[in-house]
Amino acid sequence: MRPISRLVCSPLAVLLAAAIASAGALAQPYRPVPADGPVAVAPATPAASAANATAAEVRVLVVAEQEATISSQFAGRLIAVPRQVGDSFNAGDLLASFDCDERRSAVKGAQAELLSARETHLAKVKLQSLGAASEIDVTVAAATAEKARAQLELVQAQEKYCTVRAPYAGKVVRVRAKAFESVQLGQPLLEIVSPASLRAQMYVPSNWIRWLKVGTPFSVAIEETGEGYRGRVEKISSRVDGASQTLEILGRFDRVPPRLLPGMIGKATFDGPR
Repeated sequence: MRPISRLVCSPLAVLLAAAIASAGALAQPYRPVPADGPVAVAPATPAASAANATAAEVRVLVVAEQEATISSQFAGRLIAVPRQVGDSFNAGDLLASFDCDERRSAVKGAQAELLSARETHLAKVKLQSLGAASEIDVTVAAATAEKARAQLELVQAQEKYCTVRAPYAGKVVRVRAKAFESVQLGQPLLEIVSPASLRAQMYVPSNWIRWLKVGTPFSVAIEETGEGYRGRVEKISSRVDGASQTLEILGRFDRVPPRLLPGMIGKATFDGPR
């Protein structure tokens, strides 16, 4: 029989002892990592995500719903442009007027043509009753009178273009033509805007559609004025921009201060949960 000491020192015994030691190490209980070691980051909870979203801000652009470039409806010579840059006006006020002697003469001529055509038609009707005019003569006379009436309405409508009146109350942004200048058809005359129609245009993340609705309140800080304003969502776009995954919304201000102008920018913060 071999001595035990010689068996332990054999290569097979050494390998067996190493395997037993490894198995023992794997069986050791879990010990927490020291405080100065690496720390696993837990996933964000819904409450934490909501808090981050609440603190987020979106850019705002002040725009005007009622803003227009007034152009000439015919070629002619301006005789007056009473409103200048920054001037206020009410709906129906005169913004520009043209030299329209020629058009007034055209209206008078059309009125005379209509009177003549109507008298001719009445005469044909009387002659028909006496058997001196045929049915075709009466019909042609009636058509001529109707044509004269249509021509009068046309020149009267063209005469209205001699004066340019404000479609709504607002202010002049820019004057593109001056008095006594000759302008062409479609040439811009004035640029106007209604301060009462100012809105806040924003592009928000598309996932805000989960809670965003018409009437949602928000606050706006405008950079140019250095002041804050309150408002509410008025319109929400019906389409999401696929490239940026944003949604366009328009907000109405609770009160439009006089210093707020179209083109100003700022930041908006929304109330409520995300």
